[in-house]
Amino acid sequence: MSSSATRGRRRKAADAPGNGGTRLVIVESPAKARTIAGFLGPEYVVESSIGHIRDLPQGNDAVDIEAGFKPRYEIPTDKKQQVSKLRKLTREASELYLATDEDREGEAIAWHLAEVLKPKAPVRRMVFHEITERAIAEALANPRAIDEHLVSAQEARRVLDRLYGYEVSPVLWRKIQPRLSAGRVQSAAIRLIVARERERMRFVDASFWDVRSVVRSEQEVPPSEPFGARLAELGGQRLARGNDFDPETGQLREGASVLQLDEGRAGAVAAAVAEAEYTVVEVNERPYTQRPPAPFITSSLQQEAGRKLRFTAQRTMRTAQNLYENGYITYMRTDSVNLSEQAINAARRQARDLYGDAYVPAQPRRYRTRSRGAQEAHEAIRPSGDIFRTPDSLRAALRPDELRLYDLIWKRTVASQMENARGRRTNARLRADAGEHGEALFAVSGKVIDFPGFLRAYVEGSDDPDAALDDQERILPPLTEGQTLRGLSAEARGHETRPPARYTEASLVRELEELGIGRPSTYASIIQTVQDRGYVWKQGSALTPTLTAFAVVALLEQHFGDLVDLGFTARMEDDLDRIAGGEIEREPWLHRFYFGDPTSDDAAGLAAEGLKQRIDSSWEAIDARAISTIPLGEDADGRSIAARVGRYGPYLEAGEGEQRATIPDDQPPDELTVERASELLAEAARGGRVVATEEESGKPIYVKTGPNGPYVQVGENDDNKGKPKRASLWPEMSIEMLTADQAFELLSYPRVLGAHPESGEEIAAMDGRYGPFIRAGKETRSLRDHEHLRTIEYDEAVQLLKEPKRGRRGAAAAPLAVLGQHPDSGASIELRSGRYGPYVTDGQVNASLRRGQETSSVTLDEALALIAAREERMREQGQDPRAPKPQRRARRGGGARRTGRTPKRRSA
Repeated sequence: MSSSATRGRRRKAADAPGNGGTRLVIVESPAKARTIAGFLGPEYVVESSIGHIRDLPQGNDAVDIEAGFKPRYEIPTDKKQQVSKLRKLTREASELYLATDEDREGEAIAWHLAEVLKPKAPVRRMVFHEITERAIAEALANPRAIDEHLVSAQEARRVLDRLYGYEVSPVLWRKIQPRLSAGRVQSAAIRLIVARERERMRFVDASFWDVRSVVRSEQEVPPSEPFGARLAELGGQRLARGNDFDPETGQLREGASVLQLDEGRAGAVAAAVAEAEYTVVEVNERPYTQRPPAPFITSSLQQEAGRKLRFTAQRTMRTAQNLYENGYITYMRTDSVNLSEQAINAARRQARDLYGDAYVPAQPRRYRTRSRGAQEAHEAIRPSGDIFRTPDSLRAALRPDELRLYDLIWKRTVASQMENARGRRTNARLRADAGEHGEALFAVSGKVIDFPGFLRAYVEGSDDPDAALDDQERILPPLTEGQTLRGLSAEARGHETRPPARYTEASLVRELEELGIGRPSTYASIIQTVQDRGYVWKQGSALTPTLTAFAVVALLEQHFGDLVDLGFTARMEDDLDRIAGGEIEREPWLHRFYFGDPTSDDAAGLAAEGLKQRIDSSWEAIDARAISTIPLGEDADGRSIAARVGRYGPYLEAGEGEQRATIPDDQPPDELTVERASELLAEAARGGRVVATEEESGKPIYVKTGPNGPYVQVGENDDNKGKPKRASLWPEMSIEMLTADQAFELLSYPRVLGAHPESGEEIAAMDGRYGPFIRAGKETRSLRDHEHLRTIEYDEAVQLLKEPKRGRRGAAAAPLAVLGQHPDSGASIELRSGRYGPYVTDGQVNASLRRGQETSSVTLDEALALIAAREERMREQGQDPRAPKPQRRARRGGGARRTGRTPKRRSA
């Protein structure tokens, strides 16, 4: 038996079928294997597959279309050793239990295991929604067969996505840029993000003013606390507010009978009512009831963790996976809000113990799933077990991220079984004389919570901070009609309309869910993929599309509209659900998608024509220049200004190719106005000036700007067969002030210092992307700064090459930047330069920057997201980057022995 397989450490949890002997249980991850092994007896061996053991290969032959869209699976090289281990364990087992997750991916992993391992012993499918002793015992006692319909649905999804990508992506390569990719769900998500950015680009702001006064009732003794009021009407006309303006013109909407105050008149009204007498003319008080939110499903957990914990969707899922695999919560990929009877009882009991009988309703609450196409038939996400463990009891057992997420899940679950919150909302109108401006009516609102109910345990977050602020409790003094109030002060306040907010990860997940695009298991990967592929970048927490995304969406909308039609994408998800339910067959459905069905009701759409014919008949007619062009307007000289996406990136063009300028990678599209474009074109014009002439060739030396900053260049781009010689400006240099001597110095590198005394290799001092350094063959050493680059000589370079590299043995190299502290661990988050490029680290996990990302643009939030994503990938591969490093012990004969065991995790 393999020494790394985990044997059960307790007596068996339940009698399992079989005739004795070794019983092999296979799960997806080592962490899950360790937890389950703790509930089983010594006759069980628990091993992990470390995710999928087979996958589709790269290349167009991954799917045999002629053989009924049959996938050609292969075992990846990095999985062959694990598969060999599982085959050996399977041969020794009397029974095989496949205990992968109970969803499509888990069912597919179980099917692949059965197909590859070819066990002679009985095969049983073991499913559970939580990893507790009771749940494992029930799963062993009630095994089932592999669900072929779920497997078929998962396989259909993989084949569908592969067909989509391999047919559509080459069109993007030919018409926009090499190495672009298209994806069925990712393209729909990009379309949503681009559509929102287009709204922002069309947006025209409008300004308007109102008056805010502070008043107080002086009839009580002592007088009441002052409270605020907002001017709502003046002279019988309602004041304009933000939603009265057309977002594309900045003007009042047609037919809007409102008054738009300017600064001058608002100031005059404020002065008139500052100390005026106010009369209460209307008071409305209404009771309200607020129900607790349903327990978490995957999407709502991602949204709330994003709002409250600032977690990315991927960080949320990685942390939830850890909690599930270690037995703390139920399965985290679900769109069911249902709670089991034992969970309802546990939540009610805990609410009663913590808050009292008054906070628990007489009857348990039952929630109904509203998610479109709900198909992950599990419970809601909740703490595991019959008795929920409190967050305080788990402080020593959980990592900081895990504790924060568990606390959120625990509070939401308990709150879901608590009483409604009850209170009163008050709206009142106050009248004051504004002199020559007429009668002024002010609006006042208040909110009083009479009984907090579930709010004692949990308050749901909001994507709109202003809405959340408006809903806070505001206590007003008792008001009655005819009552007189005294004005204490008033001020005019200016406001501007705001463009629609960009999507955050939380709001995009909500939108995808409402549209029926994607499923619980895919939301996090969709968001990560569109960022990794260079279509979206994060500006704070906002998802901002690149101009490349604009070109891709324009191409798909204009020539393959069905492929990014949100309704079409959602219907395909529904069809996959029907395959999972056994209502339709996989092969005919894929055939209709790929080859079309002329008898389809949608005779003019993709359903009739098919993907293959649509691509073959349409791609040559695509005008590459047109779909890659975004008109911006005309500049002061009447030249048309446009942003274009070229094969080497986005750029600006004035007139008919009269002038061009590179667009910075971090330029938000909605801020790329004609004015901003003119600035970039002017900078490029200054940057294209000649600063010197090279003596040997007589070619001009230009100073220019590019995506990576300013640089000098010898000659024109087409002067040489290869690229012209270039060198980046140093930080202390500027385009405007660059001299000929500085240009000559920049181009003088690399500077050859001599031959290495031992290897004979040339030693050269040079500048690089991550700073100055010296090189001899493959050996490199960093230099302190550019002054060191100027002054280093042969002897010092030879000595420096003898020393070990900094950051390996010896003193660590200084970080490029310290971005801040980790919000949970307090560890320093640093940006560093490594052998394979720049990366961020918290001291334990290193994560490379995304391709093309500039080091100067990396924020703390982005670094935390990269580190979390890297840690998740490592855990999927069976590695625990935060486990204590095993100690090396000296042994006779020298050397050291490395232990192969993973340290045990503390249990609650």
